Amino acid sequence: MPAPTRAASFAAGARDTLPMIVGAAPFGLIFGALVATTPLAMWHGQLMSLTVFAGSSQFIAAGLFATGVGYLVLWATTLIVNLRHMLYAANLLPHVGHLNLRWRVLLGFLLTDETFAVTSSHFHRHPDDPMGHWYFLGSGLSMYMNWQVWTLAGLLFGAAFPRLQTLGLDFAMVATFIAIIVPQMARAPWAIATVVAGAASYLCHDLPYKLGLLVAVALGIAAGMLALHAKRRDGARPSRPARDGSVATNRSDKRTGARSQDTSAGGAQ
Repeated sequence: MPAPTRAASFAAGARDTLPMIVGAAPFGLIFGALVATTPLAMWHGQLMSLTVFAGSSQFIAAGLFATGVGYLVLWATTLIVNLRHMLYAANLLPHVGHLNLRWRVLLGFLLTDETFAVTSSHFHRHPDDPMGHWYFLGSGLSMYMNWQVWTLAGLLFGAAFPRLQTLGLDFAMVATFIAIIVPQMARAPWAIATVVAGAASYLCHDLPYKLGLLVAVALGIAAGMLALHAKRRDGARPSRPARDGSVATNRSDKRTGARSQDTSAGGAQ
């Protein structure tokens, strides 16, 4: 099998991200339309997409800005919401840690929920791919360009159609996140983090300034990290030695062996 080239890996990353792009398109459109209903100027919304590139925190920031909250609350809220990207980065670091600083900064900026889902799946299948970072770049850059295009479309059409964000297009992004989360729940730490975050979000929904979301994110991350730490600790725990220095064996195996010896002895008689 020929070794993958940079262009082929880049194209494969963009191709595998296409379903996520389709799901994110309405989300970008709604964000642009939302900005058009706030005191923010149109160029503010496009600049936010260009420099922040984090859909969830952009929605929260635009909404909080419209309510007139202080910048400290706004920054703290978006910071906590985006802390999940640190978990993504920690998961992908073994595959990109050998790259130089410019590569790591670029890939870190392009890292989103969708790109993480696609890229982590690729590295799970091909852990030693020498062109994996080009695959990562193809996925991240395709999502970035898609987000810019649909933000601009939302800004333009949102001014012309003020009720665009009420058409229910946001369900496409909900479906996309379900598609991202459900396969990951096959692993216990992810499942625990999802259940804890979902329960906390439901119970704390009525807190002001969307603090319920912050509580849910913090508790979900904490639960996932604790579960992951416990799993690694249990995996690294050595087998318990017997008193005579040998490794303790399972009692049922001993009984099975004893029965076999008795049977053999009986047959010999």
